[in-house]
Amino acid sequence: MTGRQLRAQASSLLLRPQPPSPLAGVAVALLAVAAITVVIFPLRTVSPAVSNGVLYLLAVLLVSTVWGLWLGLATSVFSAAAFNYFHIPPVGRFTIADGRNWVALAVFLVAAVVASSVADLARARATEAELRRREADLAADLARLLLGGASVEQALSPAAARLAGALALPWAAIELGTAADRDDARALELTAGDRRLGTLLVPDTVDDGVVQQLQQRVVPALEALLSAALERDRLQTEVVETRALRRSDELKTALLRTVSHDLRSPLTAILTAADALSAGAISASERRDLSGAITAEAGRLSSLVEKLLDLSRLQAGVGEPRRDWCSVEEILRVAIDDLDLEPERFRLAIDPDLPLVQADAGQLERAFANLLENAARYSREHPVSVRARAVGPRLMVRIVDRGPGIAAAELPRIFEPFYRAASDRGAHTGSGLGLAIARGFVEANGGRLWAESLPGQGATFVVALALEVGGEAAEEPPKRAATP
Repeated sequence: MTGRQLRAQASSLLLRPQPPSPLAGVAVALLAVAAITVVIFPLRTVSPAVSNGVLYLLAVLLVSTVWGLWLGLATSVFSAAAFNYFHIPPVGRFTIADGRNWVALAVFLVAAVVASSVADLARARATEAELRRREADLAADLARLLLGGASVEQALSPAAARLAGALALPWAAIELGTAADRDDARALELTAGDRRLGTLLVPDTVDDGVVQQLQQRVVPALEALLSAALERDRLQTEVVETRALRRSDELKTALLRTVSHDLRSPLTAILTAADALSAGAISASERRDLSGAITAEAGRLSSLVEKLLDLSRLQAGVGEPRRDWCSVEEILRVAIDDLDLEPERFRLAIDPDLPLVQADAGQLERAFANLLENAARYSREHPVSVRARAVGPRLMVRIVDRGPGIAAAELPRIFEPFYRAASDRGAHTGSGLGLAIARGFVEANGGRLWAESLPGQGATFVVALALEVGGEAAEEPPKRAATP
């Protein structure tokens, strides 16, 4: 056992709030006085008997420190009697022949009483200091639990358990507001001014001394900490609400900007073409051109409306996928067919044994369509490369264009709704919704979507779809029919 452990055990013995049994104190006093009396016998040959009486002070100090003043005083008197009977001439009797021995015995008795009083006072002061230290430790632990946790409600139970352990209570409970009446509990109010914060419940069997200690020393600190914790929760809630409102305002502003520009442009083109068609003096070729322009702008307008609806469903959390076994190759080919682009713009490299995945085919088709459209927009005359293969527990799809690439500073933001790269503004007519919708649909189906790019060297969008469901191997999927 180390020296620190020995000191800790000694401190717990000497400074415990309630001293050991008085019977144990009497036994220790008798044994200590008897042992010192025996020890003094051989010392009488080398020193005067009256000078050896100081050894009895060891017993007095021990008993006074552990058991208190009154047992220490009794030990002083008993020590004086043993000193007189066994060591002051004439020995064997409670009489003193030499007057100087009377003085020595009186001095010893006074010194023993003083030593007992000082030891008891020191014990009281040390006990008070130890109590203060424990209260400070308790306050620090309560502050850590109440102010360092996720919320006040989650911290109440561990805080009550810590309080019960510190005060040696069978149990304790802290409840917000007014607690329900309990026959087995005493309720202590926790307030801040005129406001009721909560209630501290302790067993009804706790004596009044412990309850008084709680009210005077523990409850004020607990009230201050609980008030600070509740205020912190309130401020955190306001911060979250403020951020949500700010984000909502940003989306509304971006949406209004999109509506004012991206919706107005096709509507203006449609109205202009319609007015031109109503004029009588136009040729058949001009009529076909105007009709084609109306159809193209109406398709552009329809696509934008669909993207706005997709984004609203994702943000509202109502776009739950309808999972089923599906072929990523078939989804990619359908997405390419739905785009108003030549199939030659895309170069597919798909493994022949590509496994099926459990996902919503419609949502994945919308996600891939947005990614393919975005890649084709920037790839200029170069074809877009689409590669799909199984890599361990994931199916990887890489869509690579040979466009200008994306700056490193803009990579983290390109999936934000309505965001457009600085180099992109004015160059293309995209709405800034396609990538956000693609990521939303991919993540809704348990996958991941990210971008890799170096400026001037094109961009790669990577879709990783899990081949397992819920972290466990999925049931054996049906065999995919070979692509002709």
